Amino acid sequence: MATSFVDSYAGRVPLSMPSAAARTVPRTDIELTDALSKVSPKAQAKAKATATDFEAMFLNSMFSQMMSGVKGDGPFGDTPGTGVWRSMLTEQYSKNFAKAGGVGISNDVFRTLILQQAKSSSSGSSLGSNSNDSKAST
Repeated sequence: MATSFVDSYAGRVPLSMPSAAARTVPRTDIELTDALSKVSPKAQAKAKATATDFEAMFLNSMFSQMMSGVKGDGPFGDTPGTGVWRSMLTEQYSKNFAKAGGVGISNDVFRTLILQQAKSSSSGSSLGSNSNDSKAST
């Protein structure tokens, strides 16, 4: 006999429920795992660096917008050099933030790049064999 939700807690409903995140089981990305086996480690490293750089550029744009509203004395006063200093500061913030894990954009970009490279390497190998066959027949 199946027990109901209330029966499983001896007739008492708990005050708090476990969060959805606590109940989820991490799953492996089978599609990405398969694609990684088709892409060379060198290409994977390049894709990871590209994805991290992309996230750093996005974060730099976001931080620049955030800092554009900051006016006032600050460490260097309100001088023309302050703008240069702030741009360099936001660039470093964004690079460090992206290298530390960022906001997750680089993971999605990396996944997309790897899937595209794996797809092009699979289709490229079949296209390459067809073009070689046509050259041999001529």
